[in-house]
Amino acid sequence: MASHNELGKKGEQLAVDFLVENGYDIVERNYRFNKAEVDIIAQKKDILAIIEVKTRSTADFGNPQDFVKPKQIKNLVKAVDEYVTVNGLDVEVRFDIIAIVKEKKEFKIEHLEDAFYFF
Repeated sequence: MASHNELGKKGEQLAVDFLVENGYDIVERNYRFNKAEVDIIAQKKDILAIIEVKTRSTADFGNPQDFVKPKQIKNLVKAVDEYVTVNGLDVEVRFDIIAIVKEKKEFKIEHLEDAFYFF
């Protein structure tokens, strides 16, 4: 497996651990619909948090959250709409980003709630 794929998998696991430690229940991981993949679907009380995880080995080229592009957001919204409809959920949906940057042997985790809105 390529090292960037390994870093991405490590980042997703760190994000899951972080969310669980902060009172979230993990509902789904790597949910796919059409061209979209939702990294993590988590729930805390009556909020369904859609989590996009961005992991980088360095912040030299920008913050991880800056790499979530409009087309990806559009695909995520479609996937989540399908997920909520198929599962008959009546919850508030929030789109978050967990940005992870490797700093030497440590990982810096930043949870951005309501990172983007859908229209």
